[in-house]
Amino acid sequence: MAEQTSYQLPDLPYDYKALEPVISAEIMELHYTKHHKGYVTNLNTALEKYHEAETKNDVAQMIALQQAIKFNGGGHINHSIFWTILAPIAKGGGGMPKGELAKMIERDFSSFDAFKEKFNAATTAIQGSGWGWLGYNKGQKRLEIAICSNQDPLSTQGLVPILGVDVWEHAYYLQYKNVRADYVKAIWQIFHWKHIEERFNKAIGS
Repeated sequence: MAEQTSYQLPDLPYDYKALEPVISAEIMELHYTKHHKGYVTNLNTALEKYHEAETKNDVAQMIALQQAIKFNGGGHINHSIFWTILAPIAKGGGGMPKGELAKMIERDFSSFDAFKEKFNAATTAIQGSGWGWLGYNKGQKRLEIAICSNQDPLSTQGLVPILGVDVWEHAYYLQYKNVRADYVKAIWQIFHWKHIEERFNKAIGS
């Protein structure tokens, strides 16, 4: 049972300083080693307690643990995606999407620039902590911009995550202070479109 509920911090695909100047090495190290690691640790703890309660048929305790599982599990899922959709500028970061993803963005948002503007506006306007996402709606076969509070995963809205931006203050405050809009604008320089396109192709093919 322990093997089934033990999650691990994934390896970063680059060094802490690799995303500079968009994201500083200090932010990356703290974000990865403190925040993401904390979500993994707390998720494993909550799941162990859940399975213990399950063996005792303690439904009340199982229900009480749901929020901790959702929050820390969501944090783990979201950050595991986030690291992979970013890349150093010299190694694939920036530019524009290609292929079917580019075509669907143009179809659903009229143009890449219009999509970018709408995404930035929605993500910057999130109240408190959360994430801005581009998700794929399998039922309607279309792309949607969505926002999630705290660490709620996009699956709670029935969408497949294609790309997301973490707008918790720990993701940008040391560098951008309270100007979230500057951070959201800058992060487009390091979006790893090749990987994002792979996520999209998998989503439409599954």
